[in-house]
Amino acid sequence: MRHKIYVASSWRNVHFPEVVEALRKAGHEVYDFRNPPSGDTGFKWSSVSEDYMEWSPQEYRDQLQHPKAVRQFANDISAMETCDVCVLVLPCGRSAHTEAGWFAGKGRTTIAYIPERQEPELMYKLFSAVCCTMDELIERLNEE
Repeated sequence: MRHKIYVASSWRNVHFPEVVEALRKAGHEVYDFRNPPSGDTGFKWSSVSEDYMEWSPQEYRDQLQHPKAVRQFANDISAMETCDVCVLVLPCGRSAHTEAGWFAGKGRTTIAYIPERQEPELMYKLFSAVCCTMDELIERLNEE
């Protein structure tokens, strides 16, 4: 079965590009937050301000309304609403985990893909599956 897949991960995740490519080769439609359909080059807080790591909590909250943040959120939430599967590629951060939690909370297929050693996390039991190889991930998606 062909799925619309939201790949949740991190800009720093070295596995992300190969996961997107492999899922597309397997025949799935894949949302790539690094290259959204809007034509943007993806969102990084450094594109809002170079000193983003120095923001106070109030500045952080206020910058959520920055036009670049608003635009990328719209890209991502639109894709999330149309995708039937989320693949969380570890390691990743808070935003990716929030996205995966959103999918799991909606009752949509949510799979953690763990291609390298990670600190164990109990709450991945909320997800539909935990896969450790690309072959296992593709096989699991074919079962859905």
